[in-house]
Amino acid sequence: RAGHAGSCSLEFDLATSLVGQPLVRQQVMKGVRGFLENQNPVKPLVMSFHGSTGTGKTYVSSMVIRYLFQGGLQSPYIHHFSPIVHFPHAEHIEQYKESLKRWIQGNLTNCGRSAFLFDEMDKMHPGLIDVIIPFLGPSWVVYGTNYRKAIFIFISNAGGEQINEVTLALWRARKDREEISLQDLEPAISKAVFENPQSGFWKSGIINEHLIDFVVPFLPLKHHHVKQCVVSELIQQGLEVRPGIVQEVAKSIPYFPEEEKLFSSTGCKTVASRISFFL
Repeated sequence: RAGHAGSCSLEFDLATSLVGQPLVRQQVMKGVRGFLENQNPVKPLVMSFHGSTGTGKTYVSSMVIRYLFQGGLQSPYIHHFSPIVHFPHAEHIEQYKESLKRWIQGNLTNCGRSAFLFDEMDKMHPGLIDVIIPFLGPSWVVYGTNYRKAIFIFISNAGGEQINEVTLALWRARKDREEISLQDLEPAISKAVFENPQSGFWKSGIINEHLIDFVVPFLPLKHHHVKQCVVSELIQQGLEVRPGIVQEVAKSIPYFPEEEKLFSSTGCKTVASRISFFL
């Protein structure tokens, strides 16, 4: 049921279509390779994507899903949760816990090779996500289901500010983004995501029991990355790539910090909608 086109094409896509994210490429490939090569995993693959708006989190998760499942995001084995849509009211949290647990259990009984995407984890009610702990760990049978071939991806803006601060500090210390390591960023992400009472991972057993296999930091994008996004978008819309337009669109986006104007405040998020203004 999982129809992957091989991890080399995923690697190619990450290398060519994803701009400015060396750490993402490295972490995601490590995770997906292991996931595909291991016939008898001891636990499902659990990845957590962190970074500010427009840096490619949703884009990469859909890329991964496209490789692992025929039909990509439309596959019946892909399950997508958004707290605002699925779990909007804090007072119904007990009900949500029950239905989330049942939903995951039911889908894994149906097909062990399923994927669960949790969007906007920073807006998830604290405590809710812990009902899925039994499905993430290495115990052999949960509720009679063999669930170890599943994949869970958490997506969150939490940690984005901290990643941006560290990236900026390293840039000021003349360290190239290709040289930034996971060790540079992990402490900052942990603090922002796992020690924040507003976060869906607040005091979560998922963290305490180390159930996340790969923390994947998305770095803020620079001016030349935004230009690459504009070029891709023009090509995708079947429009002519004119350097003047590329320059104008990239310039129209807000950058931070105030003095250096180094990183795009919205990543590549608004590129598509801005192009029409400059045609």
